[in-house]
Amino acid sequence: MTAEAECHDSRLLVPSLVFVGVVVAAVGSLGAPLITSVATTFDVSLSSAQWTLTVALLTGAVTTPILGRLGSGPHRRAAILGTLGVVSVGGVLTALPLSFTWLLLGRAAQGVGLALTSMLMGVARDHLSDRRSGSTIALLSVASTAGVGVGYPLSGLLTEHGGIRAAYGFGAVITVLALLVALRVIPAAAQKHSLRIDVPGALLLALVLSMVLILVSERALWTSYPWWAGAMATTAAIATYIWVRIEIGSSAPLVDLRLLRHRAVVGANGAMFLGGIGMYLLLTIVTRYAQTPFGAGYGFGLDVLTAGLVLVPFSVFGFLAGKLVPRALRRVGPAHALTVSALVVLGALALFAGTRTSVLELCVAMSILGFGVGSFSAAMPSVVLSVVPSGETSSAMSVNQVVRSVGFAFGSAIGGLVLAGGTHAGSTFPTEGSYTSAAWVGMAVTAAAAVTSVTVLRGRAAAEPSS
Repeated sequence: MTAEAECHDSRLLVPSLVFVGVVVAAVGSLGAPLITSVATTFDVSLSSAQWTLTVALLTGAVTTPILGRLGSGPHRRAAILGTLGVVSVGGVLTALPLSFTWLLLGRAAQGVGLALTSMLMGVARDHLSDRRSGSTIALLSVASTAGVGVGYPLSGLLTEHGGIRAAYGFGAVITVLALLVALRVIPAAAQKHSLRIDVPGALLLALVLSMVLILVSERALWTSYPWWAGAMATTAAIATYIWVRIEIGSSAPLVDLRLLRHRAVVGANGAMFLGGIGMYLLLTIVTRYAQTPFGAGYGFGLDVLTAGLVLVPFSVFGFLAGKLVPRALRRVGPAHALTVSALVVLGALALFAGTRTSVLELCVAMSILGFGVGSFSAAMPSVVLSVVPSGETSSAMSVNQVVRSVGFAFGSAIGGLVLAGGTHAGSTFPTEGSYTSAAWVGMAVTAAAAVTSVTVLRGRAAAEPSS
């Protein structure tokens, strides 16, 4: 390949990686705004329709560590292309006029795409200069969260004019486009020696994550079948212990737990989990509040499309933060940036708790949240990768992505529990005060994320050079 062609490919690589990252995030989020439409179209309950979102989060969390390990070896390009192929097939299944079961299978396949972000980060770190790779990894991290807001208004618009099949069909089309882009641009991995996949570790981790996400997502399980829920929680705890023992004793672990014990990595994952709860809690309750009809005594009665547009500022300011934060990191350091970002998210929660008398105020809260989430996401990779060898980029960031997914699931569940507790018997909608209570819970958890980043990541814990 000539020098001119190499330069051309380098220029194409950054926008291509970000495009693929935005696509999989948007496709993964398609289930959220379509839940009501799915329930009416297929004549199923809202709790059943909720699985179009839950199953995508579940398969994404389960496959992320496995694909993250593949992304650290010589088969990364094949793993990326194969994953996009699976997501494309899933998109076709969701778009075809098939039964609800096939829709769930399609959504499960689409959820696998959520595992791509860590592999894309590995590509950026291996094939770009230090400066460009840092800003690109930050943008990819932002895309994996802020990209969620892209899918909401698009799916609302398409559903309103063409039904849910049009929305899912659009997801299938852009995924195929992302596959073609990746086929053209993604280079082969620099790593040449083959890696052995820790199959027992992968199966046990999949079991643990599946049970945790089901226990968090299915609130009715605790009230209707408490013994089953308790048994699952106990099994998950035992399986986690066994998994840790297997990983420690393995010569080729799925996740190198020695890296996860580093102070910076522990602090980053702890802050990500707590911060993820507050972020997703606000995102979900704002959407629900905006669609509450006037007859409830509050809310704005927005349809799916308009409610989705409320989230546009979230994505816009998220990507703006993704562009600005990498420059700030060189001055204030990633640990301080992480703390300030958590405080910005806390400010968005406080604004929603204090005033929400107009749609404009919701948009302002979403703008602040977007900037906070974007800056948080942009700073996070710098904290983790500063102490992780280049060859472990995909694996280390895959764990961080799993922690984030679990945090998001907890945020959604906690918000739902608080609102359910504020819903009187015989009433369809919770009291307005329960939204304030939910926001206060989010503020407390987000404050804990800020404290974690201040205490655990202080000093040079997140500033050590990578090996």
